[in-house]
Amino acid sequence: MIGVLVSGRGTNLQALLDEALPIAAVASNVPGAGALARAEAAGVPTAVFALADYGSREERDTAMAAWLAGHDVELVVCAGYMHLLTRPFLARFPALNVHPSLLPAFPGTTPVEDALAAGVRETGVTVHVVDEGVDTGPVLVQEPVPVEPGDTPESLRERLHAVEHRLLPAAVRRYLAGGLRS
Repeated sequence: MIGVLVSGRGTNLQALLDEALPIAAVASNVPGAGALARAEAAGVPTAVFALADYGSREERDTAMAAWLAGHDVELVVCAGYMHLLTRPFLARFPALNVHPSLLPAFPGTTPVEDALAAGVRETGVTVHVVDEGVDTGPVLVQEPVPVEPGDTPESLRERLHAVEHRLLPAAVRRYLAGGLRS
C-alpha cells in the first residue's frame, strides 16, 4: 500500500489516483492543500501534519510515520511534498520523489527557474529514492524535456508536469513490481 505526501494542488497525486495505484493514505504539511481535496474525493484518508504543531521535524515525521503505518503503508511517494524527510521517517519507509529536472542538475525548490537561468537546451523529470539530502537520493528513472526558445517558467513547467504525470505512476508501478531499484 502507498502513502502519498503532498504540499500543493495535487496534480501528481491525481495522476497516481487515475492509474488506480493502491493508495491507502495521503498526508500533507499544508492545511487546506488542494491535494487533500483530491484525496478526499477519491475516498482516501487524509491528515495534516503541520510543522508548527510539533516541537521538531523529527517529532512531526515520527507522528506522520505512525499515522501512515496505521493505514498499512509500505511505500511512500512524495508528490509535490516540499519538506525534507528526517531519518526516523526514512528508517520506517522506502520513499520515492518526482523532481522537475535531470538530477543531479538543479536540485531544490526552483529547478525550472534554475534551468532557464542556466540557458540549458534540455531539462527533464527524475524519479528518485528519497534520502536525507535535497534531491540527492539514487535516480530510478529520468526523461528529458527540451527547453524551447522563448520558454517561460510557466510554459516549461506545463511540459514538465505532463511528463511527471506519466512518468511518476509508471515508475511507482515498476517499483512495486520489483522492476526498479536503486
